[in-house]
Amino acid sequence: MFCGINPGRVSAAAHAHFANPRNDFWRLLHAAYFTSRLYDPSEQFELLKEGVGITNAAYRTTPGSGDLRRSDFEGSAERLAQLAEELRPRWLGFVGKEAYRGTFNERPELGVQARTLGETRLFVLPSTSPANAAVPWFDRLHWFFELSARVKGMPPRNGVRALVLDPAGRVLLVRFEDAMGSWWATPGGGVDPGESDAEALARELREEVGLHGFELGPLLWTRAHWHVDPRRFGGQEERCYLVRTDAFEIAPSFTVAELAAEGVHEARWFTVDELDTMLTGPRRLSALVRDVLEHGPPGEPLDAGR
Repeated sequence: MFCGINPGRVSAAAHAHFANPRNDFWRLLHAAYFTSRLYDPSEQFELLKEGVGITNAAYRTTPGSGDLRRSDFEGSAERLAQLAEELRPRWLGFVGKEAYRGTFNERPELGVQARTLGETRLFVLPSTSPANAAVPWFDRLHWFFELSARVKGMPPRNGVRALVLDPAGRVLLVRFEDAMGSWWATPGGGVDPGESDAEALARELREEVGLHGFELGPLLWTRAHWHVDPRRFGGQEERCYLVRTDAFEIAPSFTVAELAAEGVHEARWFTVDELDTMLTGPRRLSALVRDVLEHGPPGEPLDAGR
């Protein structure tokens, strides 16, 4: 079940949740595989066939959530507790921190909450309102993906990646395309059962970029993220190692079709300055690479973040 903050004027006029055409809720719902297709707000009751329901924390219509008063949330916690008891949803996702704060009178962080409503777990998502446009689509979808993976009980897979640097300080990246859009990351992938990190990287680098016979360097950083296809696995807990190599011509052993099936569509060398304006995973990849180039590998592996 999803819980919005309150009806805006467009939603109130349409008698439908998240009806503003600039609100990303319905697109995010589909992109994160909560629904089998993109629904229109007028089809909101059809969501029940997908096992999804929607409610609001407050009922009064306002131009924005900032116009709400504390009294507008009176009884919200009790009403949601009753819904949780009657309907027994596994998860209740609050669409916006203000929906949760108004309900429980406490300020949450995004993600899983310690509080529960009986057996129903609580999760706070970013607001999908156009008023929250400063939060990029990529970041919003990250949280929807995490909730989707948790709802489906999809565990993260074990993964490994390589920061491949040539003598000129260029970094080798691969381009992915999925519901997140188009983004770049270091080459690598899942570790098969019985494989070591070194064996998995040797296989992945051969398949994705055609690199053979390299020396595996130290572990640079770790990363746990959820913006992966939750239909196959819920996320990835990965380790990224340093690989220094001479510049080489990219020639994957996988065919174009095989790479596309893995979501990989291109591989290229980049200077660190070029990374500053690119959409990458992790988001602060340019800073991480620059630090390695300037100071060498860290003494202890870093947490690369999302």
